[in-house]
Amino acid sequence: MSVDSNLQLAIVQPDPPESPFYIPATAQATRPRRALKHGDSFLVVDSHGDIGASAGGSDGLYHDDTRFLSLLELHLNGVQPLLLGSNVRDDNTLLAVDLTNPDIYAGDQIVLHKDIIHVARTIFLWKGTAYQRIKVRNHGLKPVEVSLSLRFDNDFADVFEVRGERRARRGVTAHRVIDGKGQVLLSYKGLDDAWRRTTLTFDPQPAELTEHSAIYRFVLAPHEARPIFLLASCREAIGDPPAPFLRGLLGAHRELRRETQDIATVETSNGHFNEVLCRAAADLNMLMTETPQGRYPYAGIPWYSTTFGRDGLITAIEMLWCDPGMARGVLRRLAAFQARDSDPAADAEPGKILHEMRAGEMAALREVPFGLYYGSVDSTPLFVLLAGLYAERTDDDETLTELWPAIEAALAWIDGPGDLDGDGFVEYYRKTEKGLANQGWKDSYDAIFHADGRMAEGPIALAEVQGYVFAAKETAARCALRLGNNALAQKLHAQAMRLKENFDAAFWCPEIGMYALALDGAKQPCAVRTSNAGQTLFTGIARDDRARAIASELLGPRFFSGWGIRTVARGEARYNPMSYHNGSIWPHDNALIALGFARYGLNRAVAQVSKGLFECATYMDLRRLPELFCGFHRERRRGPTLYPVACAPQAWASATPFSLIQASLGLEFAPQTNEIRLSNPYLPPFLGEIVLRNLQLGASRADLKVSRHGDEVSVELLRTRGKVQVSVVSSR
Repeated sequence: MSVDSNLQLAIVQPDPPESPFYIPATAQATRPRRALKHGDSFLVVDSHGDIGASAGGSDGLYHDDTRFLSLLELHLNGVQPLLLGSNVRDDNTLLAVDLTNPDIYAGDQIVLHKDIIHVARTIFLWKGTAYQRIKVRNHGLKPVEVSLSLRFDNDFADVFEVRGERRARRGVTAHRVIDGKGQVLLSYKGLDDAWRRTTLTFDPQPAELTEHSAIYRFVLAPHEARPIFLLASCREAIGDPPAPFLRGLLGAHRELRRETQDIATVETSNGHFNEVLCRAAADLNMLMTETPQGRYPYAGIPWYSTTFGRDGLITAIEMLWCDPGMARGVLRRLAAFQARDSDPAADAEPGKILHEMRAGEMAALREVPFGLYYGSVDSTPLFVLLAGLYAERTDDDETLTELWPAIEAALAWIDGPGDLDGDGFVEYYRKTEKGLANQGWKDSYDAIFHADGRMAEGPIALAEVQGYVFAAKETAARCALRLGNNALAQKLHAQAMRLKENFDAAFWCPEIGMYALALDGAKQPCAVRTSNAGQTLFTGIARDDRARAIASELLGPRFFSGWGIRTVARGEARYNPMSYHNGSIWPHDNALIALGFARYGLNRAVAQVSKGLFECATYMDLRRLPELFCGFHRERRRGPTLYPVACAPQAWASATPFSLIQASLGLEFAPQTNEIRLSNPYLPPFLGEIVLRNLQLGASRADLKVSRHGDEVSVELLRTRGKVQVSVVSSR
């Protein structure tokens, strides 16, 4: 074999094995999925309201990271009914499904023509119970014999098993019918010796009830309707029965009103954008979970419906302007679980903030390390940053004082174990092979690499993490001043300024016109164009001239797809628009970058990102921005391309539209002077007007309207309660 001497051959290093916690995409779901959540339980059903009746998906009723129901399939007169419609209420409280019968034959004869029987399924989730009302109505002119059957089963699979993990051994499952009560008890004793039980309650009692099916037989007169109720409860015992269907539904609605009454609301002149905001607000409220420390936004359904440090912190930062109470709950919960000791198996070190918490069997047995897992390099500085931003937003010195020991411990980790080699940069390196190999927000196995595609070897210092540390120390310095510790304030500020200078010297790469993705263990820069550099604008660590150069690159064709900014620029070695982190588009990433654009006065850049994501959301199911979507270039008259296993809803994606509003309006709050400021406000072209209601400033409230007039805006104060004033600051 001869080789042309002018031809250069590149030797490509093989990829490392996939992460043991990789989420496989093995099949396309044949029916769309719908999700509901309440507390530590969530429900994933298909468009018919069934569980496990069609291929693919993550169907099931889950509680504490365990699936409590894996099959629930409705048949009508022996066949699957036809779908008429399936809709989640705007506030996410319930799913309404309308079904009808197909043509039903006996031999060659039609014995029941289609569209005679209407089946209305109403499903909601509350306090660990999935409620379902099945109302069957005869719209024909003659009596109809109805046979309605429900098949059910459960595997009590850990959520990691559902995601694809294989287990050598499992516990023991048992099913039994409870005579005379219309109940079936599904039980499982795990290898952790814990009992997990699902109670199915049928009302009225079926004609036949077995361990795997319930069958109703009745005759419906013309226009007669008959309801059937099914309650599936994630309970440790048969006692303490759940509330009846109607009482439970009323309780769920009352709880929703109570929990959302203090949150600011947004309405705009664009009806489609209002739908995006409505869905985002409903999704965030659904993901909010009451914990002993306060309400916390669980990360996403189905894979991340639990406490995640990074996700909760970033979501709270995005929502701080309109819902500061969220930040208080996030901070108090993460402070309660801050690492006190070193545990290599959990990547824990004193002062470190939690990455992930799990309550399932596999976590209890340490088959996965995520019971309390601390393998996140950015949760700790983000915790300090959010604490400072919360104090400045609310003037809540009582909570700041309560959190201060946790803040000091976090700062000690940043300057100690977080800086593995003492060079002033925070790095990560997992302690065991079971931990996450990459521990920034781009935590997939192939996310951190060099320009030639080689994987970076640790310890690794990420660009955006140094920005988080810079911003954390700056806000902590201001907090120290609030608490009267001037010496510490001066020390933290000096450290932040030194970090900013050293960061620019070490991370700036003239050959790509951006900050490096990271420094590897040999302190060699990963000179790759990535969105990580964009997040340095959010934290303010970027020099002004660098910020403008980065913004120009991020909005150019290599990065900006027309829908949003890609995680990795087109043309880089590992660019793949279908990958998880190497060319896809993440709404929350774009939101933080947009906040960075606003910080540097780049209003039109904010408008461009806002427009792309808004138009993307109009194509999405339920107007819902998912966790991520593919980074293919936008084409005329075509929508964006979905990522197959993205969480939807997902907390920091749901918070994105609200974060973009803050970036557009330049919202700032000064509670000590009772002032709400709009700094360089600028509305994107698709918005002529924004009305903000119930903006909190201490005990005061304000409603205001912002209107666009070409490139200028006007601000009108509609109403105030208490002492509050609104000002507009322009530096253009």
